[in-house]
Amino acid sequence: MRTNIIRHENMMVSYDVVNGWTVIEVDGEVDAHTAPVIREGVIKLLDEGHRHFVLDLGFVTFMDSMGLGMIVAITKRLRENEGALRIASASSRVLKIFDVSGMRRSYEILPSAAEATASAPLPGSLAHWPHPSSG
Repeated sequence: MRTNIIRHENMMVSYDVVNGWTVIEVDGEVDAHTAPVIREGVIKLLDEGHRHFVLDLGFVTFMDSMGLGMIVAITKRLRENEGALRIASASSRVLKIFDVSGMRRSYEILPSAAEATASAPLPGSLAHWPHPSSG
């Protein structure tokens, strides 16, 4: 059952739990105004015991470097808690931010949330982040 956790004028965030993953679906703009709100929402879920996240960006209409910074901040927090993170459904525009920053190889990016949740999470999979353990 999908649960809304954030409503902002240009963005909404909801989550569902699938196969051990907390799938965070972001709908709208991810920028200087919304990125901190998303980060706090994910940290709240982490504080509630969620450890393994899929960030579904399929409905993101705009994302800037603040959005990438938010993802990096979340990743650091998840790594400290032996969590896992996968990115799903990112558009070519969003992927370009990962490419330009050199961070694309640091993340497991999958075409859909269904593919991202197909296998159960592995605790500690971010231990070598930002350098992937396999090429």
